[in-house]
Amino acid sequence: MQQEIYQEEKRCMERLKNANTVSLTGCAGVWDNITCWHSAEIGETVTVPCPKIFSNFFSKQGNISKNCTNKGWSEMFPHFFVACGLKDIEDNPVFYVWLKAIYTLGHSVSLIALIAGSIILCVFRKLHCTRNYIHLNLFLSFILKAVSVFVKDGILFYDTSTDKCSDHASWVGCKASLVFFQYCVMANFYWLLVEGLYLHILLMIMFSSNRHFTAYLLTGWGIPTIFIIIWIITRVYLENSGCWDTNEHSAPWWIIRVPILISILVNFIIFISIIRILLQKLRSPDVGGNEQSQYKRLAKSTLLLIPLFGVHYVVFALFGVSEYYQMIFELCLGSFQGLVVAILYCFLNSEVRGELKRKWRSWCLNERMSRDYKVHRSSVFPNDSESGPQLHRNSATQFSSQTETSVI
Repeated sequence: MQQEIYQEEKRCMERLKNANTVSLTGCAGVWDNITCWHSAEIGETVTVPCPKIFSNFFSKQGNISKNCTNKGWSEMFPHFFVACGLKDIEDNPVFYVWLKAIYTLGHSVSLIALIAGSIILCVFRKLHCTRNYIHLNLFLSFILKAVSVFVKDGILFYDTSTDKCSDHASWVGCKASLVFFQYCVMANFYWLLVEGLYLHILLMIMFSSNRHFTAYLLTGWGIPTIFIIIWIITRVYLENSGCWDTNEHSAPWWIIRVPILISILVNFIIFISIIRILLQKLRSPDVGGNEQSQYKRLAKSTLLLIPLFGVHYVVFALFGVSEYYQMIFELCLGSFQGLVVAILYCFLNSEVRGELKRKWRSWCLNERMSRDYKVHRSSVFPNDSESGPQLHRNSATQFSSQTETSVI
């Protein structure tokens, strides 16, 4: 915000300098830390719209005015809060501080869970398959999204001086953080789309394995790359101002929003199709007991994955939920989305739990056998320093062989 105010002040001073319409008997043009007022003659009233840099806090679009008197500029009228609709301005800072704290907590918890889940899926070889490779990329997209939020907040909300705001290097870093953030958000939506596509394909081809992993990679990472490059080019030529966090022109905004909206719409259609297929499979008399239990598990998972398929965005659009509540839902609940994904796709997965239990039993067995060996050695060879190591090697080999046999 400080950077935007500083840039608006610079533009104001340039406009006033180029105007050259200052009258000796009138009021000189001035920047009053809120908006820009051009020069005027005595008795003239200057009216300007509410400043765009504070548009996020407006509840309506109004106008503010000042009179040029023989004593200079009058006070602003009507009051800035009244004209621009800032009814609850005193409560807004506290609200946004709490909002930021909640979504920071959500992204932090999600980040820890996603990293732990990624390590588990990578370490155990039995979990290496196309399905889990897709889960890993989805985890990575959520991890990058959380990191991009922290980087963006660290740059945009960093309390810098006016001089630092004007530094070109700081603008480059700020723009780079916004580019990284936009890419991570779009990639996250497209990996959610890939998850929906993969689940739909599995149902359509009777649980057969799909090996077109390259196509999934191109969809999840490639499509966002193309649109982000187009967005950068559009920003440079149409609206290369500030930190690229404002949208005076609609083109850059739509370049980011349209691909995301398309992915949400396609995911919603896939979700409806999955529900339809599951209902048909469950009602079919030809489906056996074992296969029916698989479909029931998929049905439960699908219902839990409703927020991941973007259905809530469609609900918001159909029922006209206000942007205020949409923002709360997206920032607060959306920040915990990565945690939900890690729990559903990793920690509650029967294969993952089976591998973890096997590893835990193996570790406990090794610890118990090592402890028993030390007790046995100390009782049989209390003073023998030469035969002890030899027995240790032989016994260790035997215990290791027994452990592997018991685990297998």
